Amino acid sequence: MRTNITYLGKVINVNSGNVEVEIAKEIPSAAPIINGRLYKIGQIGTFVKFPIGSLTLFGLVSSVSNSPSSIEATSYEPNYGSRFLQVQLIGEKLGNDEFKKGVGTYPTINDQVHIVTEEDLRSIYGDKSDGYIEIGKHSSSENLPVYIDTHNLVLRHSAILGSTGSGKSNTTANIIKRILNEYKGSRIILVDTHGEYSSAFSGNSKVFKINSIKHPLIIPFWTMTFDELSFFLVGRPEGQEQPADKRLREKIIELKKLNAAVLKAGAVDENFITADSPIPFDIKQLWHDFNREVTASYSVAKKEDQTRDTEELIDEGDAKELKPATFKPYGPGGQTPFKSKDQTMYSYEAKILSRLKDSRYQFMFDPPDYNDAKSANDIDHLFKSWIDHDYRLTILDLSGVPFELIDISVGLISRLVYDSMYWGRYEEYTGRKRPVLMVYEEAHSYLPKSERSSHIYGYARKAVEKIFKEGRKFGIGAMVVTQRPSEISETILAQVGTFIALRLTNSRDKGTVQSAAPNNMNSLIELLSSLRIGEAIVVGESINIPSRVRIELVEPRPSSNDPNLVDAWHKKFAINENGYKKVVKAIREQKPITKKE
Repeated sequence: MRTNITYLGKVINVNSGNVEVEIAKEIPSAAPIINGRLYKIGQIGTFVKFPIGSLTLFGLVSSVSNSPSSIEATSYEPNYGSRFLQVQLIGEKLGNDEFKKGVGTYPTINDQVHIVTEEDLRSIYGDKSDGYIEIGKHSSSENLPVYIDTHNLVLRHSAILGSTGSGKSNTTANIIKRILNEYKGSRIILVDTHGEYSSAFSGNSKVFKINSIKHPLIIPFWTMTFDELSFFLVGRPEGQEQPADKRLREKIIELKKLNAAVLKAGAVDENFITADSPIPFDIKQLWHDFNREVTASYSVAKKEDQTRDTEELIDEGDAKELKPATFKPYGPGGQTPFKSKDQTMYSYEAKILSRLKDSRYQFMFDPPDYNDAKSANDIDHLFKSWIDHDYRLTILDLSGVPFELIDISVGLISRLVYDSMYWGRYEEYTGRKRPVLMVYEEAHSYLPKSERSSHIYGYARKAVEKIFKEGRKFGIGAMVVTQRPSEISETILAQVGTFIALRLTNSRDKGTVQSAAPNNMNSLIELLSSLRIGEAIVVGESINIPSRVRIELVEPRPSSNDPNLVDAWHKKFAINENGYKKVVKAIREQKPITKKE
């Protein structure tokens, strides 16, 4: 085989980590032409093969030198006509069988080494088959498509990583479009914190957004657990149980039980209802009752006698309008009427009112058609609107959600979808029979490894970690997209089966990917800082062989590209007398200005 045109050299050293190869001196150049195609020898990240009878081992070039690393530098005088490669073994192929990751047999000293041709790579990657989608073209060949296993990509979870401007959004949009084009029953929910993706999927997605006339984003407050709702309403730390917390819990259960028999999705036995049950209740009535307790005046002084029958009531007020009940003023010097002796909810009542009056939270506290059990819709309608519609892609645009609510909003969305898949796992229309992919854009901003921000409390992280740890069994897969993998929850990264890593320049981020990726992929990971825009290293369970891939540019594109600074600065702008008034109004109302087409 030394006469074979692909012959490269021989093995001179083998250990458990890599193989050292000496390139034959008769190889005429560093770029031989084989079957009319130029192949560069010694390029980091390129492949070589070791034919051993009917078995062929494949390896990845990790370093190049003019002296062998197996010989002490002090005892070797470099021969500048010699060339040596360090190769990491990655897989094997027996005869005409399919390529398999991992190595069962190692090469030995003087075994031959050959260049991997495009035909070899095609036999490894194979032609497109059912269950695979194309992710891009191999960086060494514009004619060689690279396919990934859809099942492993989705249900074994994935991560798209890359610095700003490396092509993350384009890669995300590319993969989603290929899934939608290939699978007519696919279901994808994209959590879009910056509102970038609606432009890329115009006419091919259902977009939910705060204040949208057509599809308003709604996350009803009553879907929160007691810990989530009490923390959001009154700042109660998880696990704390003061008298006011106990009273709040009891009142919530009481109001939920009132609706148990009239729920749109079906009556529920009130004996099973807890403060965590996702059942609608009138939160304005909750505030109104607490306000009445602490502000009422009575005709009697003893606490146990201060009841509705002994109130000195002037006007009932209106819970719907957040108008409190009014009472006769307290009497001076202990005279009638007497002040209420029940002040347990004094501080909580004021905090709840401030939340209910804040217009930014209307999508939670005053959602149209989801206010209470008498409303037109129940949570089943919410599931259908998010998951079961004609477009198969749902974009939850959170760009209008107040920053301090991003964490709990993503947590609620994730938990609701997970619960629908978990409890419906054997139904024909959901669960294991109809898997769903959750895509989390800008994940570092709400899925951190620790809750250092004053507005990040771990609600999103805990819910998404559960999906990454257990979602596969119930038909729910996840993909995180981030520019700062070093800041992402380690539990999430540990469960990622496929890494699609674009250019990363930060050493901590590279180190995070390196520690999470397979040990024999270090040489590929080292290339991250030198990748071109739109180029990615793909490693993991969904791809046969770790690869350097060029991702096709999709059109229309997500609106994540930089503004055209030069063109903008070439223009001369006239002074606008009314300038910034709309901006100030948007800041005050926390309502984004509509984009001009």
